[in-house]
Amino acid sequence: MKPFVKWVGGKRQLLPELRKRYPFSIYPITKYAEPFVGGGAVLWDILSTYPSIKEVYISDMNSELINVYRCIRSHIHPLIAILAAMEKEFTVLDNEGRKRYYYQKRDWYNQLHKRQEEDSILQAALFICLNKTGFNGLYRVNQKDEYNVPIGYSKHPVICDTENLYALTKILQRLTIVSGEYQDSLQFIDENTFVYLDPPYKPLTATAAFTAYTKDRFTDDEQESLADYVHTLDKHGVKFLLSNSDPTNTDPTNTYFNRLYEPYNIDRVWANRMINSNASKRGKISELLIYNYKL
Repeated sequence: MKPFVKWVGGKRQLLPELRKRYPFSIYPITKYAEPFVGGGAVLWDILSTYPSIKEVYISDMNSELINVYRCIRSHIHPLIAILAAMEKEFTVLDNEGRKRYYYQKRDWYNQLHKRQEEDSILQAALFICLNKTGFNGLYRVNQKDEYNVPIGYSKHPVICDTENLYALTKILQRLTIVSGEYQDSLQFIDENTFVYLDPPYKPLTATAAFTAYTKDRFTDDEQESLADYVHTLDKHGVKFLLSNSDPTNTDPTNTYFNRLYEPYNIDRVWANRMINSNASKRGKISELLIYNYKL
């Protein structure tokens, strides 16, 4: 199993480091919660490795993304039919034709988005199509809540990954899938739960927030509210692992997260910066992994 979308900030490249910190073999954990599920790289990795987990809760504040999860779970056959047709249509076009196709689909997606319909199969298909053909797997909206990512450069995008989608639909049948804020997960979580948190990262520069995937940006106030949530988990004996950016990449004196999560373990691990359109500005940077248990 693998994520059904490309996702900026996805954790596939960090999985080796995350696996070193999974607590399943050390503690009696039977439940798993991921309140910022995103593309689901960690979710699929954990469910593939630890099938004995009895209950799973995922959520995200991006309601469009959650709609896709629900449609893969409940409407897989019509979803695949639409995606297969889109892939066939897109593949035969030249570059100009692909541009017209992409921006027509983007306009259509934004029209559907305004209706706020639940379990919209067409909207889910457009989401996946735009993700696979747009720039770098980015999901970005403006202040009008309109998806505004430009077309990407992939010559052979796989819009319909049929085999993987069928594998995912089987797993999703037993998951609780919620569109909402991370605080809602407290109703599911108990001392037998492992919680992985991958919130929108604190921007390292003034322009880095252009990757925001909801019209409401995740500010420092939200980062601090999330820390309060984490402290609540810790007080109830819940094991958590949290990832975030490392401000010392751009300012060695910036110890924002060290102060915010002082009681816990804070590890710095290396990751590749992949979002910049200028390849010369991509490279290794450190990220933070924060957790409250012994390994």
